[in-house]
Amino acid sequence: MARVVVAPTAARDLEELVRTHSLPSDTQKRVARSVRPLSRFPRLGASLEGRWSEFRFVLGPWRWMVVVYSVAEDADEVRIVAIEDGRSSRSVVRSAG
Repeated sequence: MARVVVAPTAARDLEELVRTHSLPSDTQKRVARSVRPLSRFPRLGASLEGRWSEFRFVLGPWRWMVVVYSVAEDADEVRIVAIEDGRSSRSVVRSAG
């Protein structure tokens, strides 16, 4: 099973979303449940394109929450690199093409 690691930037992204979107206090636990399957199935999420082609994404506990990650097979690790509001024009899923 792969280890799921959250990068400091992704942790900050989540803190920002909690603050700006008035998300509930258990948001971190909800996100953790959403990414838990990645430990067994690291390539579960859809792949991105263009300059983001080395990354994949899954949706978080809300359909608008995009969790961007990379798979480091040599380290048996999934690295969560960003957590974004997919509705934003600056979201990686909108700019991946």
